[in-house]
Amino acid sequence: MTKQPNLLFIFTDEQAAKTMGVYGNNLIQTPNMDKLAEKSVVFENAYANQSVCTPSRSTILTGLYPHTTECTENNIPLHPDALCFPELGNFVGYKTAYHGKWHLGDEIFMQHGFQEWRSIEDGYRRYYIKGRERTKRSTYHEFLIKNGFKPNTTSEDGFQTFSRGFCAHLPEEFGKPAYLSREASRFIRENRNNPFILYVNFLEPHMPFFGPRDSQYDPKDIPLPVSFHHELTKNQHFKAHLYRRAYYEQGCSAGPLKTENDWRHVIANYWGLVSLVDTHLGMILDTLDECGLTDNTIIVYTSDHGDMMGSHQLLAKCVMFEEAVKVPLLLKIPGLRSNDKHVDNPVSQIDLVPTLIETMGQSIPQHLQGFSWLPFLQGKKDLSEENVFVQWNGYDGPGGLFKGFHILDCWKGMASENKIIDALGDPVRTIITPEGWKYNFSPRGWNELYNLNIDPYEITNLVEETKYTGLIKELRTKIFQWQEKTSDTLKLPD
Repeated sequence: MTKQPNLLFIFTDEQAAKTMGVYGNNLIQTPNMDKLAEKSVVFENAYANQSVCTPSRSTILTGLYPHTTECTENNIPLHPDALCFPELGNFVGYKTAYHGKWHLGDEIFMQHGFQEWRSIEDGYRRYYIKGRERTKRSTYHEFLIKNGFKPNTTSEDGFQTFSRGFCAHLPEEFGKPAYLSREASRFIRENRNNPFILYVNFLEPHMPFFGPRDSQYDPKDIPLPVSFHHELTKNQHFKAHLYRRAYYEQGCSAGPLKTENDWRHVIANYWGLVSLVDTHLGMILDTLDECGLTDNTIIVYTSDHGDMMGSHQLLAKCVMFEEAVKVPLLLKIPGLRSNDKHVDNPVSQIDLVPTLIETMGQSIPQHLQGFSWLPFLQGKKDLSEENVFVQWNGYDGPGGLFKGFHILDCWKGMASENKIIDALGDPVRTIITPEGWKYNFSPRGWNELYNLNIDPYEITNLVEETKYTGLIKELRTKIFQWQEKTSDTLKLPD
């Protein structure tokens, strides 16, 4: 890179790693993702730091763990003093933009060092801070109005908006992915002669799990996950048992979830949403190429967390299973010899900010809690001894749950109300080691140990086997050391 490098950071919402050809899914159609992967470093085992939107996004943007940003649950606004990527370096002369879902507070308002803001969500109005204009709407809303669409929902105070379901049913050209790809392409063309930082976040394949590509995949051709027929064991976290019952009884926005055919239908829709994003990712990458900027642009492709999508007969996120915490991660750095490299070691999204800061020629701020991969990518350092830490902090979950105190009818009879509340609010700390061990440390006692080398689908919890007592003690010690290093004040039992 001879000029100041550009940064194009594209991430989706709720995309599991196994939804791309490069990650072994030979049935799904993701030609643009796979084409990008051919020219990128592919991280085979990349982890979000919390498997739900707001906390994970706070880490992706700031390089700090959720317990540090205090964005420990959905809809907690990111504090103004928690600096985001454009605020962490000397980017004088750069044009900066954020396009898409934000979910870190004040959804539709420009903030945190971004000079251009394209918003697509109007459903977070009640979380705006005091003083924000509550009659203002997203730029996507304005786009729909200009194209003759009429809002389909009205709040008690008369505020009219387009619901997610309404937008998902629109023809593809008017949907959110197409809108974002056009806006991103426009921004790239307008700034072809300026260095730029552009973040684009697609809502899809996040629920409502339907869209204009629902017919792209035949449910009959959809294989069920390996762990679909696995009955959760008594020593696996009770929250997973609760969630499984909730999804069976309540289904989801795309339909019921009681039979194998129900699950295949939802998974087919989900794959359709991934392919929808792939198409519009391709449009953005084509624009970059048309403008002659590909060779001077760092490109990141990832997601804020995964989705269970039938594994253990669970949906969505909010658990520590691999499908929920593991994400796709592609990193293309112009001029890097290892751009076609696959990295098997577990890595954490906490390291994205310092890696990108250093790659763009900036000094890494000392307060960041991750480290830069650049020396490793340049062949100067090994990743083999690095552990990954994932956390769970809040009560976010399915079924209209409010801080654990609204107990769904489908859970009655499964346990006492106190046990249900304890399970739903259990703040777990997880370590994944380069050797393939995964340990979920639960203050409530629902501890889990998995050997991912021989049990990648987390069927067998080994925590009660006495031969692993020493290993568990060692992993607990590493979690305690990580807590001390990152000022994590969650009290875990000795």
